[in-house]
Amino acid sequence: MSSVAQLLSEIDAQPGAMRVDQVQALLRKLVQPVTETQTLPLHQALGRVLAQAVISPVDVPPHDNAAMDGYAFAGSLLAGRDANTDGHGDLSLPIAGTVLAGQPWQGALPAGQALRIMTGAMMPPGMDTVVPFEHCQVDATAQQVRFTAAALRAGANCRQRGEELAAGATALAAGTRLSPAELGLLAGLGLPQVSVRRRLRVALFSTGDEILQPGDAPRSGAIYDSNRFALAAALQQLGCEVQDLGAVPDAPAALRATLLQAAQADVVLTSGGVSSGDADHTQTMLAELGDVAFLRIAMRPGRPLAAGRMRGTHGQPGALLLGLPGNPVAALLSFLLLARPALLQTMGMEASLAMPALLQVPLAAPLRKRAGRTEFVRATLTRNAQGVVQALPTGNQSSAMLSSLVQADALLWLPHAQGDLEAGTLVDALPLHGVF
Repeated sequence: MSSVAQLLSEIDAQPGAMRVDQVQALLRKLVQPVTETQTLPLHQALGRVLAQAVISPVDVPPHDNAAMDGYAFAGSLLAGRDANTDGHGDLSLPIAGTVLAGQPWQGALPAGQALRIMTGAMMPPGMDTVVPFEHCQVDATAQQVRFTAAALRAGANCRQRGEELAAGATALAAGTRLSPAELGLLAGLGLPQVSVRRRLRVALFSTGDEILQPGDAPRSGAIYDSNRFALAAALQQLGCEVQDLGAVPDAPAALRATLLQAAQADVVLTSGGVSSGDADHTQTMLAELGDVAFLRIAMRPGRPLAAGRMRGTHGQPGALLLGLPGNPVAALLSFLLLARPALLQTMGMEASLAMPALLQVPLAAPLRKRAGRTEFVRATLTRNAQGVVQALPTGNQSSAMLSSLVQADALLWLPHAQGDLEAGTLVDALPLHGVF
């Protein structure tokens, strides 16, 4: 693999002044997807990434079936509606019986008859159209059903065999991350198990002499380690196997030992110690044990980032290394916007699928924005009196104020060149529920 310096030159970027898109491009180049696979039963595969494409072994649906409860009949009767209707546009047909789901109709049917049919039931031979119950008038004594023919077209309310998937078609592409919908689709194909990439192993630790653990007695100048707990939860939510190495003091021997232990994982994730003003040994030790760039990104919050790889053995690339900022909001947002897509790609997802989806919402109030950096503003999404969803910043946007992220529904993604914005301006928003 090329050195980090070579990769930076390929994207024409300087470590001290990088745009967000350049950092994302660098991380894409650093990623080495895991190749080992496992075969898992469906109920154990949630969140895993498909190792190979799934080819449908069957037609879906496997037969023509009713899309709703109603009466099935031959749609050809509609073509001759003038001859078949009663002069008022209504078609009247004798009812020959009932078809239930899972109980195909047995026997032949005389032309011009209807069958009462339930949703999902197999369409009888010669029948291709269903009129819903609510559009029908039924004479139970005469066993006749009447409905307005003009309201229907031939083939209405009938699902065709193979309409969703034909046997032999690709049901899911390799690199798809399995959500409940994908698992439901696989189950609907009759597949009891699936081949997926193995879990990503991530070694996580915090750095700094000032770090206290929850439950420790407070002391002057110290802070509790919120980052490691938040990041561990984010990694678990992503489906990673987390190796929590705790909080490491700013001592060369301790840092070296922890980094060497962490390097056995696929990814090393740290928080703290990557800012240019940090008076500790983290950067020195990272540079000694890995090929690492210490980046300054034109983004707020989350300016510092360490990115590279630990030194591997036998010519193989080592673990991906990502050093996040120490401020809590900066650490979490750097994880969401930069680390998470890289981790998903390492899990086997395509780069384009690993990026979060954005929506556009208008601002509820004016917003100050400095051109020349990408800003991510924590905001709530609320409806105004007209029912329009609007974005309103949560207040203080300090990178140390985690409570403002707790209150937020979304991040407003304000691009590099954007200046101040007026109320009503449409902005890109990244919904946070489901990713945090």
